[in-house]
Amino acid sequence: MADEWFELYPGLKFERHEHDILVMTINRPDVFNATSAADHRGLSRVWLDIDDDPDTRVVVVTGAGEAFSAGGELDWIGTMVNSYEGMKPAMDEARDIVYRMTDCSKVIISAINGVAVGAGLAVALMADISVMNEDARLTDGHMRLGVAAGDHAVILWPLLCGMAKAKLYLLTSDFIDGRTADEIGLVSKAVPADQVMSEALRIATKIATGPQDAAKWTKRALNLWIKQAAPAFEASLAMEMLTFMGNDVIEGQAALAEKRRPDFD
Repeated sequence: MADEWFELYPGLKFERHEHDILVMTINRPDVFNATSAADHRGLSRVWLDIDDDPDTRVVVVTGAGEAFSAGGELDWIGTMVNSYEGMKPAMDEARDIVYRMTDCSKVIISAINGVAVGAGLAVALMADISVMNEDARLTDGHMRLGVAAGDHAVILWPLLCGMAKAKLYLLTSDFIDGRTADEIGLVSKAVPADQVMSEALRIATKIATGPQDAAKWTKRALNLWIKQAAPAFEASLAMEMLTFMGNDVIEGQAALAEKRRPDFD
């Protein structure tokens, strides 16, 4: 397959490596790879093209520069606040990121090189295998914004780190460093910063040079555990979008823009 489809995603950079490994980089380092509306749509659709690409066996996704992704841009988030029309595409795309990464037949590995928040965190953790910089930090962040934890969190975190830890970190939005994320099982592996990409590529090479049908079908079978949580995911997504219609998100968005603690009523 020709690589013309790469051009459909201007916020992403693609590089082909040996053994049919595709490296996909979230490529907006000037804003710490924050996602605009167009970027979010791209991250919801790119998995369809990757799945269809016969020249890709394994995909490694990472961020350009110092961050993996700082989450949604505040201007884009603002279009969803108290706006049914603004909220609808974001809800559909958030659902598509989760389901399309789960259903993609290619193994997805995330190389979490720096901070990961929001939609970027969804991509980082929905990957089949996650390799994280042990000094980097992640947070679901929804509580900081004043909205319910949706995206990937409810469908995935209880499976990865257990309900007790999921509730602790999702209800507080506390940051978690790579070492802690590894210890609680939220990521597959934490390594020093200079080893993140090399370790992700090492794992990718091992899978890409192994039996492909076995890898695809093992992923499919394991992801049935995730699919069993689909009702909880759908409910969490609806509740997240419902809270975009409330007042707390107005204060949460203002606090993030002003780099201060929110003062929720």
